[in-house]
Amino acid sequence: MTDPVAKLPSELDQLPDRDPEETAEWAASLDAVTKAAGPHRAAYLMRRSLQHAEGAGIALPKLLETDYVNTIPTSAEPAFDGDLEMESKITAWNRWNAAAMVTRGARYGVGGHIATFASAAWLYETGFNHFFRGKEGDGSGDQLYIQGHASPGIYARAFLDGRLSEQQLDNFRQESGGDGLPSYPHPRRLPWLWEFPTVSMGLGPLSAIYQARFNRYLTNRKIKDTSNSHVWAFLGDGEMDEPESTAALALAAREQLDNLTFVINCNLQRLDGPVRANFRVVQELEGAFRGAGWNVVKTLWGNAWDELFRLDTTGALIRRLREVPDAQFQTYATRDVAYIREHFFGTDPALVELAKLLSDAKIGECFYSSRGGHEARKVYAAYRAALEHKGAPTVILAQTVKGYTLGKGFESKNANHQMKKLSIDEFKGMRELLGLPIPDSAFEDGLVPYGHPGADSPEVRYLQERRAALGGPAPARRVHAVALPEPEERAFKALYKGSGKQEMATTMAFVRLVKDLMRDKETGRRWVPIVPDEARTFGMESLFPSAGIYSPLGQTYEPVDRDQLMYYKEAKDGQILNEGITEAGAMADFIAAASSYATHGETMIPFYIFYSMFGWQRTGDQMWQLADQLGKGFIVGATAGRTTLTGEGLQHADGHSHLIASTNPASLNYDPAFAYEIAVIVKDGLRRMYGPEAEDVFYYLTVYNEPKQQPAMPEGVEEGIVKGLYRFKEGTPSTADAPRIQLLGSGTAIHWVLEAQELLAADWGVTADVWSATSWGELRRDALESDEALLRGEERVPYVTQALSGAPGPVLAVSDWMRAVPDQISQWVEQDWSSLGTDGFGLSDTREGARRHFGVDPQSVVVAALAQLARRGEIPVSKVKEAREKYGM
Repeated sequence: MTDPVAKLPSELDQLPDRDPEETAEWAASLDAVTKAAGPHRAAYLMRRSLQHAEGAGIALPKLLETDYVNTIPTSAEPAFDGDLEMESKITAWNRWNAAAMVTRGARYGVGGHIATFASAAWLYETGFNHFFRGKEGDGSGDQLYIQGHASPGIYARAFLDGRLSEQQLDNFRQESGGDGLPSYPHPRRLPWLWEFPTVSMGLGPLSAIYQARFNRYLTNRKIKDTSNSHVWAFLGDGEMDEPESTAALALAAREQLDNLTFVINCNLQRLDGPVRANFRVVQELEGAFRGAGWNVVKTLWGNAWDELFRLDTTGALIRRLREVPDAQFQTYATRDVAYIREHFFGTDPALVELAKLLSDAKIGECFYSSRGGHEARKVYAAYRAALEHKGAPTVILAQTVKGYTLGKGFESKNANHQMKKLSIDEFKGMRELLGLPIPDSAFEDGLVPYGHPGADSPEVRYLQERRAALGGPAPARRVHAVALPEPEERAFKALYKGSGKQEMATTMAFVRLVKDLMRDKETGRRWVPIVPDEARTFGMESLFPSAGIYSPLGQTYEPVDRDQLMYYKEAKDGQILNEGITEAGAMADFIAAASSYATHGETMIPFYIFYSMFGWQRTGDQMWQLADQLGKGFIVGATAGRTTLTGEGLQHADGHSHLIASTNPASLNYDPAFAYEIAVIVKDGLRRMYGPEAEDVFYYLTVYNEPKQQPAMPEGVEEGIVKGLYRFKEGTPSTADAPRIQLLGSGTAIHWVLEAQELLAADWGVTADVWSATSWGELRRDALESDEALLRGEERVPYVTQALSGAPGPVLAVSDWMRAVPDQISQWVEQDWSSLGTDGFGLSDTREGARRHFGVDPQSVVVAALAQLARRGEIPVSKVKEAREKYGM
């Protein structure tokens, strides 16, 4: 008979077999066990052998999936370091107040979520009581990424701790009065409590990985020792479907981030129903994380299951747990014991016999409530194992019941994510279950009361003592802002002087400026250059040998370009974060660095440079996360514009990022035309973000890859550059009554406008003044603030109105962006307004061809200017037709 294994090709076929006879004996032994004891026994022996090999230090691939049991058996759990009875009382109060807060808010229709914290309460409480380090101890404390839908439970704990009042709880989701609580973790709305915004699902896990990585970066660069900081990310099993949730798992394992723990609340439910109705999400997640190189700890079953596992002498129970899909298991939690006996135990004779040994009460306890995530000792053991594991990050897969302790109307129901309140009777049932001393008289006004044992109660004293031992309250955000000194003027002066006859793109100008600023004695080491594998495209390779590319391993190889001046240098203390092809990862880097002033009390100056098309369009959600986290720094959209990056085509042609960026209130958006404008903007940005009166804003600059001669800075234009508009070149009238027009250009469009100025004068006798519009967005922001001031009775004229006041003729605005970008300011311009832009999809062509296609080349600007003057009756309409024919349009 032919060996069936021999039919299957394997990588082992390529390896030398020093003793084929011995190999055959092992295979024969396995066949014998399979025949005598069954395939399950054979599989068990194989896994035991692999486990033994791993313990002996033999390098073997790990299994990606283990049985559906706890990683840490009850017998191996460490001693519990605390008063479990007291912690149970604290958790009960927090469960109650979290549910009461949302239910009371339902009177106003503001909503809220109850079921998530109900399932995860012990995951948080165990951490707060034993593990999460606060900011008042040594170092920076731990970084906590709280699952957004669990925020009521965090507020409830802060209330018990005395950090929040009943009035604030009653203002949950009602912030306009100034004393409310935001719905989710929003640092911008509650900056003393929340550090990290997490409710845009998927961004929390991604950011947590890069935060842990940035912590190591700070340590390796000797800026701050963060070795005592641990990053904890609390996530939902449904949230793991977001691509960002698992996008950087390999990075965390590759860099051995054992300062990171994911805690995934596996209540098996997402917003509408089961996470994996026909499958098992816990097993799927285990395989994904193990495959990525993470340490996996499964905390699935509570102590009630121990008896069942002891009685399972055949392995039938383990096999049954492995095959039941999640949706069916949820059904067990909502049906009677007879149903469970028939549909769970009744599928296997061995399980039928096992069930005969179990009381209905025992079966009900196991299937209705006994989950690892609901027992403090189980959670404690998992957290302790995570902190003790070295060399890899840990994920804890904790199984829970969504809506746990909220009653049969909530627990495991598909709709419980949308259920916003409990009835008074349901609260009374919850009171009895939790053992809370809340009398019936407290419900007489028809409202569920908040509960508190008293500021000097044993519960509150215990809570505060535990937090004091761990370094103070958590979560908490602390800002000890220390203004950075202004860098030396030398770096800016180099761009003020212009480039002379040499041509230089504004992308190169920005990189040159930052390179010089990184040499500054006081602030140079605080710059964090971030690039997603396009450093050479942006001319940043000159930074490689001087600043170094960050790698926690340093450089373990000899680079292929070692004999070149600008060789590829990796270093443990490298300054550059070159992320590979991941804009999302680079943006997560930026967020960690941009908020380091609060997270670690260390101010860093990140700049993230990327293809502008792949910034706001691709990672705009993270830009909002940055704003919500009050981050600071420079985001640089390079190779910008819809007609400037020739050849690449529409997928690289950005004509809209400034419009998207303008929607973010924290983003100050600039489209500089010249190198000296970049210098002025960056200098002012450093003042505004890192000076004595630092603002919680960040900058978005667009720079271009089109080499041009860079002029020297005219006198007295700095204010106009910062505010968004100044007159760059005044036209010289050929006659006293020559028609006149105002041409506004931003970014690279200034060069089309300047050429159009010459054509208008030479060919048509029209005088044009050229204005550089460095920021359409800042002009609009100022105008909106002026409008608001008028409503308050204050006299204030928008800057753009002031700047253009009295300028003769109409205004024509031109940019390499869609017309909606400059049109943002049209209502505050007193002159007749018109604009040209690059609306529509981009295309591959020469710059000249693309600009003629969109009607923004110099000749098109001339025709548009003439048409505007003709509409006003200042020139004959025939001149417009003549111009079109002259320029071949």
